[in-house]
Amino acid sequence: MSFPIPGRAVDERFLNHRLRSSSLAGIAGGLLAIVLFEYHLLFRHVWNWDLLIVALTIAGVKMTAFVWYRLTQ
Repeated sequence: MSFPIPGRAVDERFLNHRLRSSSLAGIAGGLLAIVLFEYHLLFRHVWNWDLLIVALTIAGVKMTAFVWYRLTQ
């Protein structure tokens, strides 16, 4: 069994694909949390606070990172 050497296996394309997939996964997770929160609120009439907190955390981190990178670059 051979293991790849990290320096040779990782290049800019790999890092760019990882960045895009992580961003897409975060957005999908946030949207799913919002949709589930709305479902519980509208059809079951229950405030599901943990889903709301997850959705707001994802949105807050995304916006904070956006502003930080915009101001520092």
